Amino acid sequence: MNKTFLFYGLSLLIFSQVYSQSSIHQTSLEAKFQDALELYQKDQFSSSREAFERLSMLPGIEDNSRSVAVAYYKALSSLRGEFPEGTSLMDAFILDHPNESLRNEAAWFLGNHYFVNKNYKKAINNYDLLRNVPLSTERHPELFFKMGYSYFQLKNYTQAKSYFERAKTFRSPYLASAYFYSGFSSFEQEDFESAAKDFKEAEKSSEYNLKVPYMLAGIYYRQQKLDTLIDYAAPIINKKNLENSEQIHLLLAEAYYDKNNYSQAALHYMAFYTAKKGKLSRDQQYKAGVSHYENQQFAEASQFFKEVALVNDELGHLASYFLGYAYIQQKNLPFAANSFNAAYKMDFRPEIKEEALFNYAKVSLELGKFQEAITALDNYLNEYPQGSQKVAAENLLSDALVNTNNYLRAISHMEKMNNKSDRIKSAYQKVTFYQAMTYYRDNNLTGTLQLLDKSLQYPIDKSLQYQAQYWKGEANAANNRPAAAIQAYEKLISMNPPSMDSSLIGTHFGLGYAYFNEGQYEKAERQFKTYTDKLKSSSDKQHYDDAFIRLGDTYYVQKRFTDAANVFRRAVAESNQYSDYAYFRGGVVANFQRNNSEAIRQFDQVINNYPNSLYIEDVLYQKAQIHMEELNYGQGRDVFSVLINTKPNSPFIPFALEGRAVANYSLKDYNAAIEDYKMILNKYPNAENGETALVGLQESLSLEGRSQEFSTYLSGYRKSNPSNNNLQNVEFEAAKSLVFNQSHKEAITALQNFIRNYPNSAQVPEAKYYLGDAYFRMGDKTKALAIYYEIEKTNDNNLKSRVFHKIGQIEYENGNFSKAIPYYQFTADNARSKAEEYEATFGLMQSYFKTKAYNKAISSADKILSLGSITIDSEPNALLIKAKSLESTNAIDQALAVYKQLMENHKTEQGAEALYKIALLHHQKGEFALSNQLIFDNSQPFTQYAYWYGKQFIVLAQNYISLDEKFQAKATLESIIENASDDTVKQEAETLLKTINIAN
Repeated sequence: MNKTFLFYGLSLLIFSQVYSQSSIHQTSLEAKFQDALELYQKDQFSSSREAFERLSMLPGIEDNSRSVAVAYYKALSSLRGEFPEGTSLMDAFILDHPNESLRNEAAWFLGNHYFVNKNYKKAINNYDLLRNVPLSTERHPELFFKMGYSYFQLKNYTQAKSYFERAKTFRSPYLASAYFYSGFSSFEQEDFESAAKDFKEAEKSSEYNLKVPYMLAGIYYRQQKLDTLIDYAAPIINKKNLENSEQIHLLLAEAYYDKNNYSQAALHYMAFYTAKKGKLSRDQQYKAGVSHYENQQFAEASQFFKEVALVNDELGHLASYFLGYAYIQQKNLPFAANSFNAAYKMDFRPEIKEEALFNYAKVSLELGKFQEAITALDNYLNEYPQGSQKVAAENLLSDALVNTNNYLRAISHMEKMNNKSDRIKSAYQKVTFYQAMTYYRDNNLTGTLQLLDKSLQYPIDKSLQYQAQYWKGEANAANNRPAAAIQAYEKLISMNPPSMDSSLIGTHFGLGYAYFNEGQYEKAERQFKTYTDKLKSSSDKQHYDDAFIRLGDTYYVQKRFTDAANVFRRAVAESNQYSDYAYFRGGVVANFQRNNSEAIRQFDQVINNYPNSLYIEDVLYQKAQIHMEELNYGQGRDVFSVLINTKPNSPFIPFALEGRAVANYSLKDYNAAIEDYKMILNKYPNAENGETALVGLQESLSLEGRSQEFSTYLSGYRKSNPSNNNLQNVEFEAAKSLVFNQSHKEAITALQNFIRNYPNSAQVPEAKYYLGDAYFRMGDKTKALAIYYEIEKTNDNNLKSRVFHKIGQIEYENGNFSKAIPYYQFTADNARSKAEEYEATFGLMQSYFKTKAYNKAISSADKILSLGSITIDSEPNALLIKAKSLESTNAIDQALAVYKQLMENHKTEQGAEALYKIALLHHQKGEFALSNQLIFDNSQPFTQYAYWYGKQFIVLAQNYISLDEKFQAKATLESIIENASDDTVKQEAETLLKTINIAN
């Protein structure tokens, strides 16, 4: 109400006229009174108050005609000057002068003072003194209005209306306000007819024509006069400066909704929502969602539904259900799945619960979330055996079973079916095969074989049957069961698959190796020949290079040297990845063919072009031997020296020293020969050629006239090689067999006895090695490590690489990563096969990563990747460490690229972790939608890895929170809590869910 109801000026005019016209100006008191009054007239209330205060203290003032006026103006100056005692002085004046005309003025001013200051109760008390007092025409309507308004503010609407009614009888400035607040009072008393009548009168005033529409619209809605509301409010809703227009939009929205006019309802709900001047109730949010949904504005509908769905009640149940359909229309299937799942978990509407469960299963299947679909369909068929969607659910279930990644669950489900249709048998054949492959990747070979046998029970798909039979051979080979592997491979060949069937081609390769390892070289030759013939023109060479080299080896061991030489030459010509081996073996073949110049030429190819070849030691030794055969002792000596100097830890060293000694002897450099023989006996007392070295030393010393020195070396040799070799060998072999048979406890006793009985035996270091190995396998790493360190001190080169690898392994497992590094490095540098090199480099890679030497870890990972697939998990392990190392050096884009390679190529636990890391990195970069999409698109193959699968969906929930999708976050976390098998993940989800619930 924009009015000021204090009329101090009018009162002042009246009373200044009364007193200024007095003729008593001559007296001192009158002059002082006029001076004080002048100060009051100038609004100098503090000064006028003091002046009137001084007048009131003059002797005899109480008998003066001005005494009442002095008291009045003193009180009024205090009131208008806002002095604390102002109201009490006015109250006292009114009480002390009940019959004075100024008493009514005082009551009027004091009432207005309280009115302006919103002390309506005291305002009424003062106005009440004037009810029966004659007032001016102007004051009557003002008094009645203010009395009514004061009662209105005190919520005494009956009294308020009575005064507003009296005010309405005057044509005054208060008329429109009287109608408005009279209508308001009737509205509060739910007398809507009277209220509407008064509001319509008030609306005629320019002061209220923008205020009344909201009140009238509210009345029509309360009366459920929906057409009247629409007819009245719709034409004026866009009027400029209309007050509470957003509330009128809301009333129109509610009216249109009740009349099922959803397009108009949606329009007005959104107008209210975007005005941001109020908040929709949950019921209104739901109606807004329905209106937009029916108007096919699904994105807008989702915005309203998702807020309602946060609460677990009937309205939330309905909202979750419709939210699912809204998201389907937006092609946002992940959100739809969560919404239907949330609706299924509520029990308020049974028909919605059933339909939501079926829809959740359908959407999950579309998303490729086959395990979730299986669970949902299984639940549907169990909970609603006569449900309206029973047949559809059964059909969908068979599709889900075929495509799930939780193969064990699918297998269990199908095995419970008594009558399996061909469709189910086909699904069973596939799922058991897929689980077998999962077991194979995890190196669970027993499980692999069991599942392959199950897959072979139903040979519906011939191609899959061939694959299962092939992998049965592979699993047996990996399990070191060559006879069973051969049998499985041969069984596949007997099935007569197409010549270029991939499983048959793989079988040729696997069977070739199986025959080769069993010494059946002619059969191995046929398989390798068939394999290479089939692939020589293929763009996908697979293991062609390996098989072609092995074909050459089969010719070599059968002494078909011409054929072998041709194969090795062709391998080099084709740039075979094993060309270094082809040169090496080609040189050996040439030597057998007595073409030593060709042999040396091929050996030189390795020496010059492949200095880091695994076969460099063999090549140097063979080349030196050829020079010796051709009596080129100087050249032989030089090559032996290269081997001795560049490969000091090679097992060839004792023999290279012997060869160089023979060369020196032949060149009559007896002192040099003596030194080489001495080195054999001193550094390698237990070497196989120790006795030969002893004989050579004796001859060389004799020629130099130093025979007296020989007895010392003879004594040392006897000490290291006691005479009871036969019994000793029997005992040692018996002890070793216990180790190989995994009878570790018995092996420890036998080896300890051997070491005690033969302390000077050349076999003691090896016995200690096996003793350490037995302790290690028994779990006693402390004793094992002590033994390995003891062997290290003996400098036994034959054992050095194996011992160093064990030391590195145990130190790593003990958390002593820095200690492990030099031992792994030595083993890697001296590896004589790719398998040995991989094992050592893998240990190095892990140790570097643990010690935060990330660049070295990356180099080690790259080395492992260059070796190829040595083991099932060699490549994924290397990629994971490489990616983590790149991430740790803040090379995020490079890390993401490696994680992506790992995720896409390896559906293993490492791949599952890679997807988690990719999603997390994008989350940390603020790319929440991209992070979510990556999880949706790639998570399904990793469902069996419970921890990482759960962690992926924790990131999904965190993304939803960051995107302000609290409903989706809540639904995701509740699903994790309900379904996760990993307790750590479940606990993390519970903690995160609490933060959402607290925020709401």
